[in-house]
Amino acid sequence: MPLTGIRVLDFGRYIAGPYCAALLADYGADVIRIEAPGGNDDRYTVPVAEDGSGAMFMQMNRAKRGLTLKPGSPEGREIVRRLAETADVVIANLPHDALVKLGLDYDSISAINPRIILATASAFGSEGPLASRVGFDAVGQAMSGTVHLTGTPDQPYRAQVNYVDFGTALHCAFGIMLALRTREATGKGQCVSGSLLGTALALSNALTIDHALNGIDRQPLGNRAFSSGPTDIFRTRDGWIVTQIVGNGIFARWAELVGCPELIDDPLYASDILRGDNGEELSTIMQRWCIERTSAEAIAEMGAARVPAAPVLRAGEALAQPQVAAMGLVEPVDYPGANGALPVIRAPIRLSGIDKAVARRAPLVGEHSDAILAELGYDAEAISALRAARII
Repeated sequence: MPLTGIRVLDFGRYIAGPYCAALLADYGADVIRIEAPGGNDDRYTVPVAEDGSGAMFMQMNRAKRGLTLKPGSPEGREIVRRLAETADVVIANLPHDALVKLGLDYDSISAINPRIILATASAFGSEGPLASRVGFDAVGQAMSGTVHLTGTPDQPYRAQVNYVDFGTALHCAFGIMLALRTREATGKGQCVSGSLLGTALALSNALTIDHALNGIDRQPLGNRAFSSGPTDIFRTRDGWIVTQIVGNGIFARWAELVGCPELIDDPLYASDILRGDNGEELSTIMQRWCIERTSAEAIAEMGAARVPAAPVLRAGEALAQPQVAAMGLVEPVDYPGANGALPVIRAPIRLSGIDKAVARRAPLVGEHSDAILAELGYDAEAISALRAARII
């Protein structure tokens, strides 16, 4: 495994920090998930097991070891110090002032271990007028311009999937890889900083470049796209499908398929941006074509014509697709007290010369506390005393 021997301390919560650490665990890192005694709040979101552990927790904390700890107590700070001495990476998506209070800021932990890499993720970074404010994924979505363009003029919509959190986790994991590579040459660690606002703006940057140079204040179009067409969601006889018609070649094949070849040379539809500008009529044509077919029939015909389309599936249908099985994306793991195996999806990439580590479940609350503390030099009596004092 490429990350075997790398120890990661995960002080993260919810998605941005924990998912970053999970990606490292997928490829062999020893990730220690550190929670408050009794478990953090994010453990119990959307419960799926008898102990209350939730669906998000199962995904974010796969293959980690679990340690419970009050890091702000004197005894907890000593445990953090010993952990930092042995660690390569610390991940903490906490505000900067909280990091300082817990002794997890870069100045504090690098004084303990100059080789350590600190990865932080906050809502707004460490500088500027909003630096001290907290925020979640939807804050980044809303402040990036994408929520305004999603939905209708009367009702903006945010995305249900927390893509800003996940994007921040991916950027931080990338930064950690760069810092580890740099450490090979310099022997020194450094701080990797990510933010929800930075990620959201990076992912929506094409929209802001468009406005900066074209000066057009784009308005929401429902499920239509302003830069292509017919890109939209359509009702069929038995459900819904989505199409994304991008590029002249695909548009020409689509026009032939729906029996409107005259559209190919129509100057109204000569480019993607023009097809977006005039997309209402294209969507009307496509809707007439779709409503005469079932979703399966429509998708089969478009597939044969090499026109991108897909069914709009429910969550309960998504993993049952034969394509998902063929790609080997789901790796079931058992968790005590869960009503069946958890269909976990790990890093959805393949390396031709490297396999992922064996799939393992998320830890129970404090499941590995004794073992981890023993590795740090605590004997059984000392561990019992820490537990009695609710430090662990």
